[in-house]
Amino acid sequence: MLTGIDHLVIVVADLDTARKSYEALGFTVVPGGRHPIGSHNALIAFDDGAYLELIAFFEPNPAHRWYQRLQQGEGLVDLCMRTDDLGADRERLRAAGVAMGEPRPLSRVRPDGYELRWTLAIPEGPAAGVAPFLIADETPREERVPRQRTHDNGARGIDGVTLAVGADRLAAARAWYRTAVGADGREIRRADVGGAGMRFAVGPHAVDLVAPDGPDGALDEWLRRRGASPFAATLRAGAPGRALDSTLARGARLALV
Repeated sequence: MLTGIDHLVIVVADLDTARKSYEALGFTVVPGGRHPIGSHNALIAFDDGAYLELIAFFEPNPAHRWYQRLQQGEGLVDLCMRTDDLGADRERLRAAGVAMGEPRPLSRVRPDGYELRWTLAIPEGPAAGVAPFLIADETPREERVPRQRTHDNGARGIDGVTLAVGADRLAAARAWYRTAVGADGREIRRADVGGAGMRFAVGPHAVDLVAPDGPDGALDEWLRRRGASPFAATLRAGAPGRALDSTLARGARLALV
């Protein structure tokens, strides 16, 4: 079953610039290393075991959907879920109508030379960016997630992610998550983004599927420009809600709550 958000992906144009920007926001940013697909990353890990991944491409990869999204601008692009049985959860999502690709291996070499290895199952087609991709570690997960987890801004974990979904696709997305989580969500209204939809609890995290309720809000504009995809995320900090500077966050809508 799905046990929570593993990490959220933020695609950026230049990794060093993004690292400095997030450090200016009060985060501890740890170099991650290089993938064999022409990308490299830096990670912001939290006490709940989840993390933010800042990822950039050091060489063009037009076939990769994150590279394609980067051509539209930096920001949140995807979410990854932890699973205690990747094969079974992949089949659940497939049964719910998500086109899930075959499990495939990936790796990353950390700056200290340690090679991390894991397996991914990735949604394809219209589900990509709304249905989560799944990860199962081959090397120990504690080696993949940085141990430096304290931040000057007080962030302690991921609270939740908001996924922008068109009204015509909300029912399908609801069915995906209801099947994957094994329980239905609860109806929500999000006046802050001009939309309504469903909230699903996935382990300690919330996933909001939200469709715009009018043509003039930020959510509607996002869907026109970016399509169905992650729109915003909140981070637990035990403080009154505070939006972070989206310029320093490289286009990502993030708030401390």
